[in-house]
Amino acid sequence: MSLFTPPVAKKKVPAEKVDATYKRLRLQVFLGIFVGYAGYYLLRNNFSLAMPALIKAGFSKAELGFALSAVSLAYGISKFVMGIVSDQSNARLFLPLGLTMAALVNLAMGFIPALTGSVTIMFIVLFVLGWFQGMGWPPSGRVLVHWYSINERGGKTAIWNVAHNVGGGFMAPLATAGIAILASTQLFGISSYHGAFILPAIIGLVVAVFAYLTIRDTPESVGLPPIEEYRQDYPNEDHHLFEKEMTTKEILFKYVLNNKWIWVIAVANIFVYLVRYGVENWAPTYLTEVKHINLGASSWAYFWYEMAGIPGTLFAGWMSDKIFKGRRGPAGFFFMLVVTVFVFIYMNANNMGVINFSLIMIGFWIYGPVMLIGLQALDLVPKKAAGTAAGLTGLFGYFFGSFSANAMIGAAVDAFGWNFGFQLILGASVLATILFGITWNLRGQTVLHDAK
Repeated sequence: MSLFTPPVAKKKVPAEKVDATYKRLRLQVFLGIFVGYAGYYLLRNNFSLAMPALIKAGFSKAELGFALSAVSLAYGISKFVMGIVSDQSNARLFLPLGLTMAALVNLAMGFIPALTGSVTIMFIVLFVLGWFQGMGWPPSGRVLVHWYSINERGGKTAIWNVAHNVGGGFMAPLATAGIAILASTQLFGISSYHGAFILPAIIGLVVAVFAYLTIRDTPESVGLPPIEEYRQDYPNEDHHLFEKEMTTKEILFKYVLNNKWIWVIAVANIFVYLVRYGVENWAPTYLTEVKHINLGASSWAYFWYEMAGIPGTLFAGWMSDKIFKGRRGPAGFFFMLVVTVFVFIYMNANNMGVINFSLIMIGFWIYGPVMLIGLQALDLVPKKAAGTAAGLTGLFGYFFGSFSANAMIGAAVDAFGWNFGFQLILGASVLATILFGITWNLRGQTVLHDAK
C-alpha cells in the first residue's frame, strides 16, 4: 500500500507562480476526474446489451436479472469500503487503477466465453466488476474537495456529475459498434455479443492512462498552498484546516460514524434513491400497463427523464453555491418539494402531455438532490475523510434505496396495485424533503468545531 501513500511535494511553488499554477492544474485535474469517471460508466452496464443474445442462448430474464443485480450490490458496499481506502491513497493512482481493473474484467468477459456460461459465474464476475466500479467516486470526491473550496464546490461538482451521463451515453453506441465489428469480421472466433465488452474496455484502458497523466492528488502534493488559503474561503469559523493524513480509526469514529449529520443525510439518501429508481425503473411498465401508452412513446418519455437530469443537476449546484452560499440543505429541500408535487401529478394524470411533462420534471428535479447529498457529505467532514463520508451515504442509497425501489415497490404493486406503489414513492419524497429541511443551516465543517 505504500505505493498509494498520498504524496507531499518537497519544494513549494514560488509565491509569484502560485496563481498561474493553480489555474492551470485546477482545469487539468478536473478534466482528469471528469473523463476518468465517464470511463467507469463506459464499463458498468455493458452486460445489459449482451442480455438479448444470452436470452436467445437459453437464459431466462429472471436469471439474468439476478446476475445483473450483483453490480449494484457490490457497488454499494465497495463505495463505502473503498472510500475508506481512498481517503488514505493517492487519487492519481487510485482512480486509474479501479478503471483499469474494471476494463480487464470486461475484457475477460469478452474473450472468455465460459464467464457468461452460467448464472453463478456471471454473478461472481459482475460482483467483481461492481467492486472495482466502487473505486471511481471516492477519489473523485477527494480531488474535488482538495482543489475546489466550499463556495464554488457545488457548481464544479454538478458539472463533474454530468460525467455519469456522458459515460453512460457513449457506452451503448460503443458496445453496439463492438458487436457489429465482431459480427461482420468474426474476429477472435467468438460470438458477436462479446464485442459489447471488448471495445468499451479498450477505450476504458486509454481513458485510464489519460486520468493518470492529468490527475494530481492534492495542491500540497505539487507544492501549492491549501485551496482554502488560496481562495480565502474556509469551511469553518476559526479557519482551522484538517490537512494531516488520518488513520482509518480517526476517519471512521471521530469524523464520520460519530457525526449525526452524516447519518441524517445517509437516511435521506435512502428516500431520494427510492424516488429516483422507483420512478425510473418502473416508468415504462407503469405507462404501458396503466396509462396504455405504447412502448415507443414511453421509451421517449424515459429518455427525456434522464436527459432532464443534466440541467437539473447543474441548477442545483449553482443554487447551493450562489443563492445559499454553500448550504446544500435549502437547495435539496426546494428540489424535493417540487419533486413531491410532480410525483403527485404524475400518479394522478390521464392526459399524455401532462404525464410526459410530469415525468420530465421529476427527472429534472430529482438528480439535483442525488448530487447534493454526496456533496454535503464531502462538505461536512475534513477533506481527508471525504471518500468515507460519501461512501457511507452511497451505501445507504444503493443498498437500501435502490433495493427498496426494485423489490419493495414491485411487491407492493403486485399485492396492492399501482396506486399504493406510488403512495410509497410519494411518502419517500416527503420524508426526503423533511430531512433536507433539518440540515437547512449546515455549511461546511461547522459541526466539527469541537472535534479538532
